[in-house]
Amino acid sequence: MIPASFEYHAAKTVDEALALLDKYGEDGKVLAGGQSLLPMMKLRLAEPRHVIDISKIGELRVVRELDGFLHIGAGVTEAGVIASELLRNKAPLIGETACQIGDPQIRNRGTIGGNLAHGDPGNDQPAVMMVLGASVTLRGKAGERSIPVDGFYSGFYSTQMKQGELLTGIRIPVPAAGSGHSYRKLKRKIGDFATAAAAVQLSLDKNGNCAQIGIALTNLAPVPLRVKDAEKLLVGKLINDELIEQAAQIAMSACDPVEDLHGPIDYRTHMAGEMTRRALREALSRAGRQ
Repeated sequence: MIPASFEYHAAKTVDEALALLDKYGEDGKVLAGGQSLLPMMKLRLAEPRHVIDISKIGELRVVRELDGFLHIGAGVTEAGVIASELLRNKAPLIGETACQIGDPQIRNRGTIGGNLAHGDPGNDQPAVMMVLGASVTLRGKAGERSIPVDGFYSGFYSTQMKQGELLTGIRIPVPAAGSGHSYRKLKRKIGDFATAAAAVQLSLDKNGNCAQIGIALTNLAPVPLRVKDAEKLLVGKLINDELIEQAAQIAMSACDPVEDLHGPIDYRTHMAGEMTRRALREALSRAGRQ
């Protein structure tokens, strides 16, 4: 299908983009990579009268480390995440997840900020950012504020962003050396959204006990789902097969999927448990546990 008519604006700076958002209000939509907005426009699910392109804003395309945090500009593409040596060395979970998103064409255009801001529970990076303890930076007419990703999502396609705000970046504490990570994703075919997926980031103390852990699920509820009860079960303990099974059962009980083309509810819930088991075992192995 063909989108409804709209006026195109190419912002050169964040301030210019914010001015355009303020000027056009609800009639304006931000275009970063376009991998979410353009399909919705073609289906007439979104009919903005003004499209504000932020893809050429240089400050949104930077990855850097500062004061113990990784800072990723919202305009960095998934391909850019994969190519970043800094992220590969300090937080490899992000790039490994990006490799499982869509296909090369989508990864070359789609941005990490768009993946987070869209509010689609099927997007992969929100769960990953939850387990990494990330926050998003929002800038608007009233100034700048930061919101933890765990708490950013309020419902299906709904976030804490206010009208006129722009997601400009992601701030992530640098994971401890020797941490383990995993993103296990079950999908029907290459490039598809997850039938079920689990993200795990953990670190171990000198005795091999779990010092810190994050567990989150993708596409298994109206919002990305952090499984805090499973985290509480495992932290401070030597994780064994019995505890992994208990954590998987907790993850399954937390799920609230819908039946759709990805599979029936019972199957998707069962696969949430299986992805959790696999992600925990892989993360433990990467953290040095045999």
